[in-house]
Amino acid sequence: MRKLNHILALAIAAGFLFFSCENENVSPGDEVPEEILSKLTQLGFSTDGVMRFEDGFLVENDIYLTAGDIHRMSPGHNIPVVEQYSTDNLVTATPRVITVYMPTGRKGFSSGEQAGLDEAIRRYNAENLTITFQRVTSSSADIVFQRLSKGDERRGILGSAGFPTASGDPYGTIKMSGILESTYGLSTDGIATIMAHEMGHCIGFRHTDYFDRSISCGGGTANEGSGSIGANHIPGTPTGADLQGNGSWMLACTDGSSRPFTNADKTALNYLY
Repeated sequence: MRKLNHILALAIAAGFLFFSCENENVSPGDEVPEEILSKLTQLGFSTDGVMRFEDGFLVENDIYLTAGDIHRMSPGHNIPVVEQYSTDNLVTATPRVITVYMPTGRKGFSSGEQAGLDEAIRRYNAENLTITFQRVTSSSADIVFQRLSKGDERRGILGSAGFPTASGDPYGTIKMSGILESTYGLSTDGIATIMAHEMGHCIGFRHTDYFDRSISCGGGTANEGSGSIGANHIPGTPTGADLQGNGSWMLACTDGSSRPFTNADKTALNYLY
């Protein structure tokens, strides 16, 4: 889906804003090694848009993987094209309250982004799941939002997150752009959708259209692959993926509008939690 001037790609929790100038500030040393791209291809991931990030790489727009992660992974198995998917690891020890921290101030997030997180949490908690989210004032929370570097914000990255740990804890860090409101002009509900998307990755959701990102992102068919993290169909969700209505909150790309949980999303959430 192409809107917001170019592509607002979720992903992974809420992905990227790809501008035509996205590589302007990238030096030759920032190029992704061919061996990494080759390994990702073997694993079934799309290598479109892979870039260096922190101490590793951003894959599928907002999945953070180190070189060690990539080399330890094994190819996944093809599965039927169906609506909702989870990773092999989920949050355990439920019922459980997952604490969330978002900093304020000069190096934190704006009031609009703070409100976006509140709305994202409200959407989850309204489903009466066995997991609930609660904002806290301590950075020792289960999930901590951190500002991306200014360089990453300028090159159009909106956010990144990972998947639950093998011990059943949610992924602990969401790196998020702090210019969603000031530069991109997103509404509270649009920001909430991006943050809820990244939180979805943290508790084990894959992209709804992981098997064909062109459904929401346009362009040619691109299968993200299941890899060693898994892409397991969630029973009770319909076959295929589409953009009817506002579409799933876990579609790979968005136009920046609000995407509250669809009926299929609610079925998936209630099945897992």
